[in-house]
Parts: sequence; structure tokens; C-alpha cells
Amino acid sequence: LSAIYAFSMFLAAPMLGALSDRFGRKIILISSLFGSAIGYYLFGFGGALWILFLGRIIEGLTGGEISAILAYFADLTPIESRTKYFGWISATVGIGTAAGPLIGGFLAQYGPATPLYVASFLSLSNAVYGYFFMPESLTKRERTRNLSLQQINPFKQLQLVFTFRSVKWLLITGFLIWLPNGSFQAIFAQFSIDTFHLSPIIIGFTFSLIGIMDIIAQLLIMPILLKFWRENQIITMGITSEMIGYSVIILSAFYSSIPCFIIGMVFFGLGDAIFSPSYNGLISTYASKEDQGKIQGASQSIQALARVIGPMIGGQLYATFHHTMPFIIGFILLGLATFIVKPKVKRSF
Repeated sequence: LSAIYAFSMFLAAPMLGALSDRFGRKIILISSLFGSAIGYYLFGFGGALWILFLGRIIEGLTGGEISAILAYFADLTPIESRTKYFGWISATVGIGTAAGPLIGGFLAQYGPATPLYVASFLSLSNAVYGYFFMPESLTKRERTRNLSLQQINPFKQLQLVFTFRSVKWLLITGFLIWLPNGSFQAIFAQFSIDTFHLSPIIIGFTFSLIGIMDIIAQLLIMPILLKFWRENQIITMGITSEMIGYSVIILSAFYSSIPCFIIGMVFFGLGDAIFSPSYNGLISTYASKEDQGKIQGASQSIQALARVIGPMIGGQLYATFHHTMPFIIGFILLGLATFIVKPKVKRSF
């Protein structure tokens, strides 16, 4: 179910990004929210396996609206301060990551489908609010004039953005980061149980550290970093912090140290919080206003692909070798990403 969601998002993100360049951001965002409401409802309703898969497919196809959200912010913000505003998006995601499991756990007391019905209602409410109150960010003059079937083909869109040298290396860097991160999220709960015998409540709290660090990073750390360093340098800092996190988590497994595990999670969460807005901010500088949807869609598509492949590889490594093997491979991939981002990726302004 997780893989089909990510694969659906891989297919949809470039298409939604291109459609937002042609028809505007607002209509795509509202349509996606309506789709998410339907997907959540179907997944909660269940009743048959095919309905569960249908719900996840719809959620994935409409989940690619993040490319339109990022393009919306890029439309409205000056190029030199985009990373700061993308950090605000990251902070809101962090709030959801921290609070979502707690709220979901509380709502589940009233039935396992209750959190999904509430999510469906919130998506629908958000769509209605956006329809009446959200202004369009892309004027008709700024939109792509023509839209062919080739332009909404996800594979053609990815092929197109890979022709830009700096974008290509930045997307490869992102893939190398998201691949082990997707693996990590897939095995996190099982690793916590097998290694430290943690309870579900403690596991939820530990995972929420990622969201908490995201909030702290955007409010306190990123404003300072942006004063002294460029986005490509901050990306390297974020990757380095994640590498430290993986290293400490590996050590925590060998020494069965829960405090060490928590420290590793803090470093990992901090690194992810620093990397994401810097990456999104930098990649937005390589496209004109009318092409923001395409380039953000390609980026989100690559991320979704990594989240399809990562859990499968991570699960196999976890089951076949030592429980720390996914983290060891992740550390190596992150190290490779740092060697790519330094010489290949430069700020475009």
C-alpha cells in the first residue's frame, strides 16, 4: 500500500506541476485536495482490498500537489528569500509529523477508520477554504500557452529537466538522500522493537523528534545559516548532520543504548530539516516562473520514486543481514551525495 501510494505520486507529480504551469496553481491545488478527501474516505471505508488500493492510488495521484504548492510559493517570493519561505512549509510539515501520530492515536480510540475520516473532512474543508479565499499566484500572461500530451507525460518531463546540468546533479543528489530516508522510515518501527524493545507510544514519540527538529530548525537555525552560507553549502551541512545521525544510530544498536538512539534521531531530524528547504529553494532558481511547476514536479517525482525503491531495499537488507545494514548503506549513499553536491551544484543567482 505504501509502495503504490509513492508510485502513484511518482507518476502524478510532474503532470500536476505541468498542469499548474498551464492552468494556474489554484485549480490544481483545490482539485488535489478534493482528490485527497476521496482517497482518505475510501481508505477508511475499506470493505475490500481493492477499495484500499484504490484509496491509496487516489491519494498518491493527488499527493503530487506539493509540486504546485512549492511553485505557488516560488511565484510569490523573491528569489533570494525562497529558501526561508520553503522552510516555513517544512515547519508546517514538521508540526504535522509531530502532532499527527498523537492526534491519530487519540482518534483511533473511536474506531480505526476515524483518523482517516477526519483527514478526509480536513482535506475537503481546506479545498473549500482555498476556493473562496486563496488568490491565484500565476497570472494568465505568465502561464504556459500550450500544453501537449508529451508535456504531461511524467517520463518526458523527467527527461527534459535532466537536460539541465545543475538540475540533473541536484536531482541525483536528492535521490541519494531520499532513497535511504525512505528505507529508514519503513524499518523504523521494527528496528525500534527488535533492538530496544520500545512500546508503540515511545516509538511514536521518538519518530516525532523528526518533526520537532524540523520546527526548531526553521525557527532558530535556518535564519542564521542563511545569513552566512549559500543554499548549496547548507545542503552539505544537512547531509553531514544526517550522516552523523546514521552513525550514532548504528552505534546505539551495537551498544543497545536508547539515549544514543535518541541523539542519533535528533541529528537525523536536524539534517533533514536543513536539507529540504535548501534543496527546494535552490532547485526553484533554475526555472522561470512559468516553468516552476515542471521543475518542482520532477523533483517530487524523483522523491516519490526513491520512496518506492527505498523501503523494498531497506526491508531486504534488514531481513537478510544485520539490522544496522540499511543505515550503513544509507551512510555510504549520503557520503556519495556530498561528493556530488559540492563540485556539481552551484547557486544560480
